[in-house]
Parts: sequence; C-alpha cells; structure tokens
Amino acid sequence: MISQVKYTSSLPFTNFGSSNFIPRPKLCTLPIVQHVGKNTNNLSLSSLKPLYISSTENFSFSTTKLTRRETECHAYEADRSQPLEINIDIAGEQAAQKLKIGLYFATWWALNVVFNIYNKKVLNAFPYPWLTSTLSLAAGSLIMLISWATRVAEAPKVNLEFWKALFPVAVAHTIGHVAATVSMSKVAVSFTHIIKSGEPAFSVLVSKFLLGEAFPLQVYLSLLPIIGGCALAAVTELNFNMIGFMGAMISNVAFVFRNIFSKKGMKGMSVSGMNYYACLSILSLLLLTPFAIAVEGPTMWAAGWQTAVSQIGPNFVWWVAAQSVFYHLYNQVSYMSLDQISPLTFSIGNTMKRISVIVSSIIIFHTPIQPNNALGAAIAILGTFLYSQAKQ
Repeated sequence: MISQVKYTSSLPFTNFGSSNFIPRPKLCTLPIVQHVGKNTNNLSLSSLKPLYISSTENFSFSTTKLTRRETECHAYEADRSQPLEINIDIAGEQAAQKLKIGLYFATWWALNVVFNIYNKKVLNAFPYPWLTSTLSLAAGSLIMLISWATRVAEAPKVNLEFWKALFPVAVAHTIGHVAATVSMSKVAVSFTHIIKSGEPAFSVLVSKFLLGEAFPLQVYLSLLPIIGGCALAAVTELNFNMIGFMGAMISNVAFVFRNIFSKKGMKGMSVSGMNYYACLSILSLLLLTPFAIAVEGPTMWAAGWQTAVSQIGPNFVWWVAAQSVFYHLYNQVSYMSLDQISPLTFSIGNTMKRISVIVSSIIIFHTPIQPNNALGAAIAILGTFLYSQAKQ
C-alpha cells in the first residue's frame, strides 16, 4: 500500500516500462526521479498505470549532509478494484457550519422581535406610519453608506442595468413595507403577523394565474390550513380593524411580487446579500420619501412629534432610533443568511420567526387573545410550515 518517492543526486532513473520491473497486483512503486544539476529538462517519468495519492500521512522531508532529500507518500494503482478509503474528518466543519446557521437564525429572530416591539411603541405614541417607514429605510441607508465610505464593508460594483433590474423590486418592497407598518399602527402586532403568515397562499395564486406556473397537489393542499387559519384568526380578533387587516394583506401581495421581480431581474448579478439589501433600501428610500411627504407632511409630523415627546419623554427618541436601526439589521441578517442556507431552511426559519414575534408581542403588550384566535394562528403557521416542505 505504500510507495516511495525519492529525490536523489546519485541514483539513476528507474523506468516502470523496463524489463526489470515486476508490477504488483495491488500496489506499485512510484519512480525515482533524479535531479541532474539545475537542468530540469532531462527529467523523465514513466508508469504503466496512473497512480492516485491515497494518504499524506508521515509525509516529510529529510536532509543529510550530502543534501539528500527523501519524500514518502502512499499511492494506489488507478485500476484498484476496491474504492479508496480516505478518512477525512469533516465533523468539525459541519459543526461549525451548523453553529454559524444557528447564530444567523438566533440573531435574525432576536432583531426582528426587538424591531416589532419598538415599532409598535413608536406607532402607539406617534401614529404616522409613512414617516416611521421612511425613517427605517433612512437609517439602513445611512449605515451602509458610512460602512462603504469607511471601508468597513466592501462597496458593491453595480451598473445601470443593476439599478434597472432593482427598480421593480424596490417598488414592491416599498409598498409592502409601508402597508405592514400601516397595519401595525391599527392592530396588534400578533394579528398583523398572523395575517402575514398567509403570504405563501398569495405566492401560489399569483404564480398560478399570472405566471402560469403549476404546482404539485400537496402545495395546493397546504394552502387550506393557511387560509383557514388566517380566516379564523381574523373573525375572532377582539380588536379587528379593516385598515389594519387590508394593510397586512397588501403587504403579502407586495412581497410576493418583490420576490418574483427579484428572481427574474437579478439573475447573473453577483452582489452579496448584505449589499443587495443595502441598495434596495437606498432605492426604496428615494421612492418613499416624496409619497410620505404628500400623505402626511412635515406639519403633521412636527405636531405629532411634540405630542409624543411631551407624553413619553426623551425615551421616545430612543424608541424611534431603535426601531429604525433594528429594522435594517434584521433584514440585513436575513438577506445575509440566504448566502449560507437553502431556500427551504430559510422558509422554515421565517415561519419560526413569526412564532417568536407573535408570542413575544402577546406577552409584552398583554394582548388579549381568545382560544379560537390562538387556534387560528396555530393552524395558519402550521400551514406555512407544510407549504415550505411541499414546495421543495
């Protein structure tokens, strides 16, 4: 099983094709290569069979006073009947990858929970969702511009075609973001996320009727608990509000189109997840700002800000800053995780994220919830999980 390669200045060439060579059935000896001075053009090497290195154990160089060097390695003949048993320990790498994914998920969920808590606090005291949405995008854009300028993060290399492809994605992202914020300004955080768990149903319906895509039967069946659970949660919601309900529904549709535009327009674009979302935030901010000014305006913002500060105190400024920064951070981590995990794993993580947000918001805000409402939420989330399984 062991063959030897020797580098020497005294031994002649040994040719595997010579009459003195007797091949072994399983193993063979690598040729001895002779160095003649510094002339490497005279080196020759011949073998009856190609060899594969099977092990680098005990691979070492040894030197003597006569500058003699020896190298030993193990090799098998290429036509060996049994497969090579190469023992490579990758358990450490797998454990490290699992730990990395786990940290991504834990960070993603924690940041999302913190954002939703502060976002709801701000909206309760300052009911201006258009400005709140604008500040969220502005904070993320500022963070990334500073990161690029200081070289903390590498700036993306993009061109005009990139921005053209990103434009419809940004439009859908802007609509979905504002609609979700409007929803949370009118209803409980838990109710908004229960309705938003129905996004897979809209994804299938839009893809089916507008794009002509076909899905397996199990995908359609998984939509039944999603739709049924969302409907049950809606009719049993104690603080039901039509604007809040429609905001969550519009957000679902907008994010479905965002995903479709993203898949179609970004093919062949080599931009990391972090920079992709940064560019998306900047373009969305440019789109949203004029509409936010038109819908609400500085006059309403100034009056609302003064009222909120007088009621809450200086902590209100911290709430606004926190919800803005944490919005960017949780989205950035989610996009970065896409570079490390499969779409299935991401879908499962997104489902579990909604559970953490719903449960934490109910506990923190003491949201009253009826048994039927909780059952509807559980059924909808279970359907979302089944959809992520059936979609693969």
